[in-house]
Amino acid sequence: MGGISIWQLLIVALIIVLLFGTKKLRSMGGDLGSAVKGFKKALSDDDEAKNKADADFEQKSLADKKEAAEPQKTPKDKEQV
Repeated sequence: MGGISIWQLLIVALIIVLLFGTKKLRSMGGDLGSAVKGFKKALSDDDEAKNKADADFEQKSLADKKEAAEPQKTPKDKEQV
């Protein structure tokens, strides 16, 4: 009770094929596949851009830390050298 049997699924599939036809279902399947492929590509492109931005930020912060660690030479220090 309440479960869907294989026969009920077959009847629904048969009704869908009769309503839309195999050509229409095939084109809808192709459209759905290309949409999923485009979505996955957009996600991977977004991840690559985020990783690149993180790497750039990390390089900049390392350069800032290195610059801050070096002692600042004043004009007075330059005269003594």
